[in-house]
Amino acid sequence: MKNIFKLGVLFSLILTSFLSCETKPKVTNKPSGPVIIAYVGGYRGLVDASKISANKITHINYAFVDVKDGKAFLTNEATDTTNFRTLNALKEQNPDLKILISIGGWTWSRNFSDAVLTPEGQKTFAKSAVDIMKTYNLDGVDIDWEYPAMPGDTGNVYRPEDKQNYTLMFQAIRTELDVLEKETDKKYLLTTAVGGSQNFIDNTEMGKVQEYLDYINIMTYDYHPHKQAVHHTNLFASDKYEQKHGADIAVKAYVAAGVPVEKLVMGIAFYGRAFNLKKGASKGLGDPVADQVRGGGYTYIKDSLVNQNEYYRYWDDVAKAPYLFNFYKGIFVTYDDEESVKEKCRYVLDNKMGGVMFWEYSSDPKEYLLNEINKALK
Repeated sequence: MKNIFKLGVLFSLILTSFLSCETKPKVTNKPSGPVIIAYVGGYRGLVDASKISANKITHINYAFVDVKDGKAFLTNEATDTTNFRTLNALKEQNPDLKILISIGGWTWSRNFSDAVLTPEGQKTFAKSAVDIMKTYNLDGVDIDWEYPAMPGDTGNVYRPEDKQNYTLMFQAIRTELDVLEKETDKKYLLTTAVGGSQNFIDNTEMGKVQEYLDYINIMTYDYHPHKQAVHHTNLFASDKYEQKHGADIAVKAYVAAGVPVEKLVMGIAFYGRAFNLKKGASKGLGDPVADQVRGGGYTYIKDSLVNQNEYYRYWDDVAKAPYLFNFYKGIFVTYDDEESVKEKCRYVLDNKMGGVMFWEYSSDPKEYLLNEINKALK
């Protein structure tokens, strides 16, 4: 009996060892340091992946996938599928790079509310989103609903029930991802882009929503009331005008709403916003606005405007943000530059946030800001 027992124990040990060798470890998505999430605009057509520095980023959020007939939908399927292939090829340079589909955006958020109005709709939408990700061998789903329970672009559908359905949508997507994870033994990401305002928080259940999410990308940009020249992507609230907004205010508001700070990702603008000021404007920042004009991407701003052709750069040391003012033409430009990016990255590290994200890669083809991000986050 003793010999039989010993043989049984030996067999059990061998079997355990064999099974442990056969079981593949689950792939995780947590990078060793802060994330650097790049939104890449595929809505324009083909993406030139050769111009993307895969080793300078951790994630690509492919923008955008539409919502149609209650499902995630590739409106530009021919170019989207080509883009998925060329972006996936970047993993040869950076095997840890994660690529997600980003659904919605400013223009394609009009049908979210209808799509996820019922439990059946939530499940159908979730399955369609995960099916696209699975079909093209991608790593996750990002939702950019602009905005639940609030008006966004003209014609958007929104209703009070969006507040709860926003949460249930993420629950449904996470459930679909969990099923796929069991099939593939791979971890898939679920993230979202959110408005950098208390209004967005009030119209959602972020404390509940965060339970299903890996990262929450705060759009800490586009703070630009049309009546007054203000910073559109400042870190702290300025003392140069009455309206109080900025990334610091947004981050603290999300933490107060129940979101762990390590899931929060700071938004950086790779583009500027420009305004014609009303006659008599004397200082730029805080002056009355006449109308908005094209601002351009940061490479253009740096190479063609900063301290050239009477566009003089100023620095708001309270807001930690730059701006240009052309006194003679009455034009004001608000944007992020290397100095403001350095301040944002320092804030991310000091507050132990998840990292940074930026909109949008092609706006700074010379990678002035991306290089600063990489330098500042090391």
